[in-house]
Formats: sequence, C-alpha cells, structure tokens
Amino acid sequence: MKYKLILCCPLVAAFFLLSCSAPKMVNLDPVTVTENMPGSTVYRGSYSRTNDIINTRLDLSFDWDSAYVHGKATILAKPYFYATDQLLLNANGFRINTVSLVNSYDKKPLRYSYDGKILSVTLDKVYKRDQNYTVFIDYVAMPNKLKVGEDISSSGDRGIYFVNKDGKDKNKPRQIWTQGETECNSNWFPTINDPQEKMTQELNITVPNEFVSLSNGSLEFSSMNGDGTRTDSWRQEQAHSTYLTMLAIGNFTITKDKWRDKEVSYYTEPAYASTARLVFGNTPEMMEFFSVKLGVDYPWDKYSQIVVRDFVSGAMENTSATVLYEGLNMSEGQYLDQNHEDIIAHELFHHWFGDLVTAESWANLPLNESFATYGEYLWDEFKHGRDQADFKGLQDLSAYISNKSKEDEDVIRFNYADREHMFDEISYQKGGRILHMLRKTVGDEAFFKALHLYLTRNAYKTAEIHDLRLVFEEVTGTDLNWFFKQWFLASGHPVLNIQNNFDPEKKEVSITIRQNQDLSKTPLYRIPMAIDIYLNGKVERKEIVLDKQKQSFIFPVAGLPDLVNVDAEKYILAEKSEVKTLQQYVFQYGHAPLFMDRMEAVIMLLQMKDENLSKRTLIAAMKDKSWAIRNTALSVIEHLSNEERTSVYGEIKELALKDSVSQVRASAVEILGKYYRSMDNRGVFAITANDKSPAVKKATSDASEK
Repeated sequence: MKYKLILCCPLVAAFFLLSCSAPKMVNLDPVTVTENMPGSTVYRGSYSRTNDIINTRLDLSFDWDSAYVHGKATILAKPYFYATDQLLLNANGFRINTVSLVNSYDKKPLRYSYDGKILSVTLDKVYKRDQNYTVFIDYVAMPNKLKVGEDISSSGDRGIYFVNKDGKDKNKPRQIWTQGETECNSNWFPTINDPQEKMTQELNITVPNEFVSLSNGSLEFSSMNGDGTRTDSWRQEQAHSTYLTMLAIGNFTITKDKWRDKEVSYYTEPAYASTARLVFGNTPEMMEFFSVKLGVDYPWDKYSQIVVRDFVSGAMENTSATVLYEGLNMSEGQYLDQNHEDIIAHELFHHWFGDLVTAESWANLPLNESFATYGEYLWDEFKHGRDQADFKGLQDLSAYISNKSKEDEDVIRFNYADREHMFDEISYQKGGRILHMLRKTVGDEAFFKALHLYLTRNAYKTAEIHDLRLVFEEVTGTDLNWFFKQWFLASGHPVLNIQNNFDPEKKEVSITIRQNQDLSKTPLYRIPMAIDIYLNGKVERKEIVLDKQKQSFIFPVAGLPDLVNVDAEKYILAEKSEVKTLQQYVFQYGHAPLFMDRMEAVIMLLQMKDENLSKRTLIAAMKDKSWAIRNTALSVIEHLSNEERTSVYGEIKELALKDSVSQVRASAVEILGKYYRSMDNRGVFAITANDKSPAVKKATSDASEK
C-alpha cells in the first residue's frame, strides 16, 4: 500500500506551532491596521538624508507622578552632503523650552518652529558637509499624553514606559524602560527617525538612590546629588542606529559574568537573582561561539540583559543592553519546561546583524531579523546538535507555511502599508530558512567567509539586500542573482509534487518533480538538491538542479531501491507531496540519517495507524534520540488495542519517570492518566507530583483527577 506525504499540511504545521515557545501576550490599546489598496503603487525606500547626527548627549531626569521626561539634549551634527541652514528633528509630543547653538561654552538662541512632531531648527548660517555644529535643546517629553490613533499607532509605541509609577500596585515593581524600534525613541528625546542614522551617545541619567540604571555602552561614573538621587553617566563611543538607544531604571539585582575581558551582566528582580545564572549563564559561551564562527569578535563595550515588567514585545536587541519580557524571570522548574535559549541567542546574534550592520530601511528588515532567527539555529546546532537545530528549522518552516495570509508578500518588501507589518513570519522564520538554503547552496566555508566579509565591510554602517548578495558573489565567484531574486525579492515558495518509479526491465529509477505553485504570483524556482538512493545496504547520492515546471531525472540502479530520498539534506523551503509505501517509510525511519527523515516518517506512520508494522515502528520511536520525535511517537498509544497498550505500559512509565526532557515526561504522565486508568499508577504519580517541572506537576494533577 502507498501513502502520500504532504509536508507541511495544516495539521502538521499546527502541531509544531503548538510546540513552539509560547508568545508573550501584551494588552495594548486597539489599533486599526490598514493594507495597501489592490493595484496601488507604493514604494517604501530608504529615507533621504539631509543632516547627520554625530553624537547625542542626553541629561535626563524623570517626574514619576506625571510620567514626564525632563531632558537636555546636546546634538553634534553636520550636513550629510548638501549645504544647509536647517536641522529637522523628530520630537513627538514635547514641550520645547529652549533651542540654542553651542559655541564653546556659550549658547546662542536659535529660531525654530515646532508642530508637535517635527522640530525645525534654523541654524545661524549655511553649513557645508565638512562643518560640524552643536544644538542644545531643553525639553519635556510627555509619553503618556500621546494619543493612540493620532500621535502614535498603539500604546506599544510610546517609546518610554513608567511601570507602577505611583507604587500603588504592591505586586509590581516601579520601573522605567524604553523601546525604540521602529521609530519610538523620538517620543523621549529629539533625534532623526531613520535606521540609517548612526551616532555615538552619552546618557546622564538621574535616578533615586535605591534604583540602578542601565544604558548602552559603559557606565563611566556615578555622582551622588545629595537629594536622594544619583546621576549615572553612560557612554557609547561606537556608532549605532538611533532606534537602538535605551535606558532602564528600577530595583534590579545585577549578576555579573564575563566574556574574555568584557563585562557580561544579568539584571533581574531580586526574587529571581538566584536563577539568573541558570537562565542566562550560556551567554558567554554564545558570545564566544558567534565570535569564532563569524570571525568577528563581539564588537560592543559590554553585554547586559535586563528583564522588565509589561514589556511590549518579547525582547529587544538594544546595543549592548538587551531588554527582555518578564517570562525570563524563571524558577528552576520553569526553566526546565522552557529555557528561552532561542530568545537569548536571537537577541545576541542581532549585535552583529542589526546592531553592527543595520538594515538601511525597514523594507530590508530581514537583514536584521532573518539572521537573528538563523542565529537560533546555529546555536542549537553547536550546543545541542543538528537534530535539535533541525527541529527548530521545522518549527520555523511550519510557522511560515501555516500563515496563508502572507503568501503574496515578498521577503524584501518595498510596498508595505505600515513598517510594523515587516515584523512577521516572512522576515523572521521564512528569512531564516532562506539563509539556511543559502548556506547549503554555497557550502559552509563560503557561507561563513561571506558573512565575515559582509560584517567587516559594513561595520557600524547600514546595508541593503544587494550588499549581502555582492559579498556572496565575491567569495564564491559565482552569480547568485537567481537565488536572491527568487527567494529574497519574491513571494511564495515552491509547491512540489514528487513521484518516483522503478523500471525493472531497464534497471532505472525515474524521479519526476512538478512545481505546482501559482506561477502568476510565485517564481518558477531553480532548486539544487540531492537525491539519495538506498539499495542493498548502500546509499548513493545524486545531485540535481530542478529548474523547470516538470522535470524527470533517470538513474541506473541494480534493483528496486529500498528508498528514494528526495531533498536528502532536507533544507528546501517548500510544500511537498510524495507517495511512498509503508515499507519505505519504515526504512526511512530506520536508515535515513537526519531528524527530518525520521520526523517525516513518524508523521506518516501515525496516519497508517491500523498497520502493525507502523505501530511497531512508532513504539520503537518512543526511544528516539530526539525528544521531539519521542513526544510525537507517543501519539500512537491512542491507536493501540488494549493488549498492545498493556505491552508498552512499562515504556510509558519509564518515560514519565526518567525522560530527560520535561515535555516528554508530561506527555507520558498525561497518557497514563488517559489510557491506563485501570493500572495502579499511584507510585508513578507520587514521584511525578514532586517533579521540578511545572508541566509534569500539572499533568500529574490532571491525571490524578481522572
């Protein structure tokens, strides 16, 4: 009997999405999201540059009662290219007190106009591009007065947040923190909203003595003010984009670590200080791994990670000071269930891709987010092995494939209706999978050499997608327009129908592949891939290039293959349908080398639930080296007869008590409560009730009640 594999079908996609990290849910004011009208011609390119900020100094204090920011900004700038006598700054909802030109120690008042969003300063003369000038602005920022739908799109765009500002909530600490991406930092200091705008900075932050502060760069010194406050002076001498400027204030315990000669620190609420090193302790090893792998050492003064309350996102890669949502406040047990290493690796990898080299426009955002997503894969591959990395890759593929509303969106999008739309499964998960395909296409040595060249050539600057293409072409000596055009500059993905046939007379196997995607919207792809042919205990690899809508490949063989494994490296971002026999899927599970080979087989064998051979193979898969496959294979219990269930009762108990991964233990406990109620599970449940994992404890409680 033959069975058809459809990967990724919605059911499979939903399964893997459920196994992904739970997103952080944030309650925000409603916001109306619009799309471009059909047929509209919209181009969202890079912003034009008139002036260039060289350095910004901010002297900041805070009125907690009103949630006001009292600021003095000293901005060193110059014309970008053309001479000008005007400086335009984004400053949203401010009260402007004075604007002056700084000459040595004197300040000369300057004429300005302000419409509540743009501060237009008339300089004292026309400046040429090699002439610097310094502007001083005394202002008050009032983020809580910004109106949703008028001044900002949502309450997640205020830029700076006062948490429990009046201290009335006894279950929540008082904190201040910022979130600049995409263009929200201009809600608390005057600047230029443009990812191309890179500057050095100094922040002098006045805080109550009992609080600590954090910002980009290094803490140069602290000054006691004698009135119960202290001023912390933070300085960053390497240029970064204005949206990456940050500050955070509150009662945090600082757990200090080290990478080489640089400070690494973890800011947590005091109650979670005891687990800070457990949660974040892999950070120095990550920094070393990424530095060596890329051939570019971590480029910033220090690296801090701070966990705040009520954050508007999951995390933000502010240069040298990542902010993370409160889910990273974890007990030891919570860490067992979900360690959030993916978030930690993602935000750290941004410090090369996003912070050191920044996408020059929001249309090019995948140059930041695709790489950070792929950084998660690289860390898993290094630390936990390829099986775990490929499971991460499958989750990303499923997240993208399952979102059908995004099928018509290009990866690099110059026609977005709102820049916030760029933060989606295309920029993140699809982009990460494209980078994996690029790596497989050019090979590891060329891939990482090209990344090294991209980072060094564009360090402390911005880049667009063609900058990435050009370094890959320079390194490999081959034209890669075809790859970048079909993957980064187009929408959709291949939909492949795969068939193979053995001709016993000719001793040939033919593989026919059809591209079934809608070619009016999606490219006809060129796809290099490998096909492994298994026969008589041997495997032979064939390299092909699929570049036609329907294509057949014929290979001589000595007999009927045990398995024809198309896309043998399992790296192609595609929906695939393929017909194989039960025996071929069983062979694939037992002999093909990759996680995806085994997972594909297990998924299909679960659909063959009435076949004894399928059941036996799935029972064996409950001992697979991958916890994800063990967890998936446990679903076979539902389809076993009472006698068959009894025969594997010992294996289920073993998993519930001893599996190394809490998700598998929890699944096994759930199965004991659902399918083995006639058995005496009291001894097992007495042990699992005291498991360190909250998931296992909950599964035990639920199972005991049945």
